Amino acid sequence: MDRIRIVGGQTLSGSIPISGAKNAALPLMIASLLTPETVILENVPRLSDVRLLMRILGNHGVDASIDGKRAGQSEITGDTIRLSAAGIVDTTAPYELVSKMRASFWVIAPLVARMGQARVSLPGGCAIGTRPVDLLIMALEKLGAVIDIDAGYAVASAPNGLRGGEIVFPKVTVGGTHTALMAAVLARGTTVIENAAREPEVVDLADCLVKMGARIEGAGSERIIVEGVTSLGGARHRVLPDRIETGTYAMAVAMAGGDVTLDGTRAGLLQAALDVLAKTGTQITDTPDGIRVRRDGGRIVPVDVTTEPFPGFPTDLQAQFMALMTRAQGTSRIRETIFENRFMHVQELARLGARIRLDGDLAVVEGVPALKGAPVMATDLRASVSLVIAALAAEGETVVHRVYHLDRGFEQLERKLGACGAMIERLSGEK
Repeated sequence: MDRIRIVGGQTLSGSIPISGAKNAALPLMIASLLTPETVILENVPRLSDVRLLMRILGNHGVDASIDGKRAGQSEITGDTIRLSAAGIVDTTAPYELVSKMRASFWVIAPLVARMGQARVSLPGGCAIGTRPVDLLIMALEKLGAVIDIDAGYAVASAPNGLRGGEIVFPKVTVGGTHTALMAAVLARGTTVIENAAREPEVVDLADCLVKMGARIEGAGSERIIVEGVTSLGGARHRVLPDRIETGTYAMAVAMAGGDVTLDGTRAGLLQAALDVLAKTGTQITDTPDGIRVRRDGGRIVPVDVTTEPFPGFPTDLQAQFMALMTRAQGTSRIRETIFENRFMHVQELARLGARIRLDGDLAVVEGVPALKGAPVMATDLRASVSLVIAALAAEGETVVHRVYHLDRGFEQLERKLGACGAMIERLSGEK
């Protein structure tokens, strides 16, 4: 099992290319089930979750291929993937695959929309709370699907096809909005999605579906209207930049100090997070190709944050920001409102010398003069990279174990940070 070794104390300088967004690539790949024609996705990140989803789609009969390297591409350039679901041969998504990644449950929507049936295992994924699928099931039922839970599987049927309806989500759900969109595009009539998620990844999915022939209005707002069509075609689409990776590296620069340009990204994808980061004393400026992040060694100012659905501060940057606040000169308060149990990184940060007190959904972080390296254990995807950020500023050596969590969402992390001066390396095999 791989580990990552970091020796702290190095400032960062240079540029980091931002990969395509995992949280956009996965639903875009799943949307290929909606059409017998080929969907070509550019800028797909090279991640273990992407490889796993290709296996899951292959189980349904999807042919997938990755274009070879082209002139001018680097090892960090995203892949171009071609997906063809000309013939769906199996509408069952088995437990042994779905249990490894929550997003794979979303295949239920295109399968029942196109094939009239689906049998999908209830999901697994990161252990950051129950994260139930009840709202996803509700959305399908509003469009006429009949769904039963049988032996750990959601069994959906719509033998006469789905029909348009009104879906009102009681709370904002990205997965629910993805599911509703993919089901509604082939439903007969009009579907109205109220209290829809506004995340850029939802807009990216809608944009691709429109290229495939869907009729969607309002993506990026709280109300989305979908006029169903009888069939969809192929399309070519470029995955948008990863806003979570952007924010993660911005916080890494703020933690370690230095001057780094994040190339191929856009500030508008995470403006709330960048605004918070600016309050800590970090300089954020737009560049023609991305964002420049600078901190000259001055003090880190403590800032209070509350996680919120987009356009608010993202829950997927909460752990990274907490790592930064461990070195702030003062006390900060971080409230997590999206997922329960998303403070599992706190105990590992404490091993590095952080002072953090938990009170329900609130973490009170008292900044310390210094962190000290230690062996730590990644507990989930975002927690793993928060430990890397803390280690960049810690005295001595930190070894992060269980980095397979990190490999699910961050492409070539040690290479990207190492190119900017970090002392970081991957160690193969467990001690």
